Amino acid sequence: MSLFSLYRQLSKHGVLGLNARNGDYIMRCNSRRLYPFVDDKILCKQRLTDAGINVPDLLGVIATQHDAAHLLGKLHDQGEFVIKPANGSGGDGILVITSRRNQRWITASGTVIDLDTMAHYVSNILTGMYSLAGHPDRAMIETLVHFDPVFTNLTSQGVPDIRVIVYHGYPVMAMTRLPTRQSDGKANLHQGAVGAGIDIGSGCTVNAVMQNANVDEHPDTGAKLTGFQIPNWETLLALSAKCYDAVPLGYLGVDIVLDRDLGPLVLELNARPGLNIQIANGAGLKPRLRAIDQRFKADHSTTDPAQRVASAKMLNEQCWRI
Repeated sequence: MSLFSLYRQLSKHGVLGLNARNGDYIMRCNSRRLYPFVDDKILCKQRLTDAGINVPDLLGVIATQHDAAHLLGKLHDQGEFVIKPANGSGGDGILVITSRRNQRWITASGTVIDLDTMAHYVSNILTGMYSLAGHPDRAMIETLVHFDPVFTNLTSQGVPDIRVIVYHGYPVMAMTRLPTRQSDGKANLHQGAVGAGIDIGSGCTVNAVMQNANVDEHPDTGAKLTGFQIPNWETLLALSAKCYDAVPLGYLGVDIVLDRDLGPLVLELNARPGLNIQIANGAGLKPRLRAIDQRFKADHSTTDPAQRVASAKMLNEQCWRI
């Protein structure tokens, strides 16, 4: 098949391409002044907290090499936590600690590291090794999320999350990202995690892919990937819509985790969410975005997240259903 034929076929199915996403939606709908509130995870966490949105607790921030050298003072009573770059992307630079043994810590993959190794790791974060533009960064220490046990058979070594694309405050497409051994426990599709598309109306998984190929079972557990009911779905949709009120980017990715004790928590927001969510759902974004454009122009005074969720579910039933 020629590239032109492939493009026509994708367009016919309403698939949104990279150039259209950037030009027609991100540049048009996302104000640059709001980017710091999503690109900087510390600022994002504060913005969400101020809006009454639950997030993982922040245990500390390391801003200087001096702080990195005195890391033990910040972690001496912590047996589990996550260290991540404040300006990282795609899951790069995240260190997950699941337990402590004397003066050593155990990572999610089972590796044993000492304080010097951890301090060196944090030092690399500060130099900007994982930041969006390679600029000097800060390291943040968060509480470890314990995922809801309903996901036990659908993940390997890591915490699954849920990505929702929110357009002008309306949730339009969603998927759950399920870690695998290949992804080293990270919920990152590019590194080998499974992406399972979720029906907006019901909260059930409808399709699943790994490395852009359709799969029926989780590669490590053998669990069936379609027909899985995401718990607290109504709450998750309302939470994703509410994030737009906290950071009003017109085209927004919201990443949510389900903690076994605390319920839904927003991990981060993304002003440039990827397009693989379409492959996970087996459906294109264009018809959904266009339907919201029509609704948004006719009903732009709607500011209540619950109303926007109800409208999105209605449109899902009428014209989006897969």
